Amino acid sequence: MKRVLILGGSGFVGRSLCQQLVRQGGFEITVPTRRLRDAQALQLLPGLCIRQAQVSDEAQLRQLLAGQDAVVNLIAILQGSSDAFQQVHVELPRRIAAACRAEGVERLVHVSALGVGEQAPSRYLRSKAAGEAVLQRAGLALSLLRPSVIFGRDDRFLNLFARLQALFPLLPLAGALAQFQPVWVEDVAAALRACLNDPATIDQHYEIAGPEAAPLAHWVRLAGQMSGHPRPLLPLPEAAAWLQALMMECLPGEPLMSRDNLASMQLPNVATGQWPGLAALGIRPRSAASVLSDYMQGEQTQQNDWRRRAGR
Repeated sequence: MKRVLILGGSGFVGRSLCQQLVRQGGFEITVPTRRLRDAQALQLLPGLCIRQAQVSDEAQLRQLLAGQDAVVNLIAILQGSSDAFQQVHVELPRRIAAACRAEGVERLVHVSALGVGEQAPSRYLRSKAAGEAVLQRAGLALSLLRPSVIFGRDDRFLNLFARLQALFPLLPLAGALAQFQPVWVEDVAAALRACLNDPATIDQHYEIAGPEAAPLAHWVRLAGQMSGHPRPLLPLPEAAAWLQALMMECLPGEPLMSRDNLASMQLPNVATGQWPGLAALGIRPRSAASVLSDYMQGEQTQQNDWRRRAGR
């Protein structure tokens, strides 16, 4: 029985990974969470232990790692200050590496992102690159995954654009020409599981992307069509896009779009071919259209039923 600590296991990708590992069997899984209610969706999975802990605390992190055979790091943020990106994407991997060495845990699977680099245009991508460098110098048995934007039932990408099109008759769109190669969350989870299962993936980098690359406008239109709310798009010129992002940053709560997000879009979010992809892990990725048809159209039918019952 392999003991695995999944940092970020209660999140979007983590839930899919936990479910796949439980279905496969042979794993004892530990998922730490700051708030137990955040991991409610996992509580009934057999062979899975949820522990309330703060992984940024070095002592608690070492306690979590004690006796583990491997650790998966899925913790990341898309929005925040320079300090927030530094803490989550650089300092946390540094603490993970130190705790792994202290507790004798050699195996680490880490999720980064496509487009990372020291000279990348956004704080997000630069901090991700710095985090990779920390782990590569740590001397661990590391597998590194760089996914494109991830979609699925609970995503904040295609679902977001579907909801926006349901609300507004016209959708102003920043970064309409930015290139994306979205990958299904279940394919990402399968890639992580493959890395945990196969020692040949140690010291390897993988670009995790779907079968189709296209501009953002294409994916937004697809989300609208599949959800039953196709709307005209209004691509924004660069200056207007930056102004829209700035205005969104000023709204309460986490912004739907930030200037740093726009900066990231200056680089194509697509596989470069420099590193192996899903095929090298034995995974044939599903297209966004086929996955969306599985759940968006069903949800649209349910919404229509509700409207009819309400007399709308």
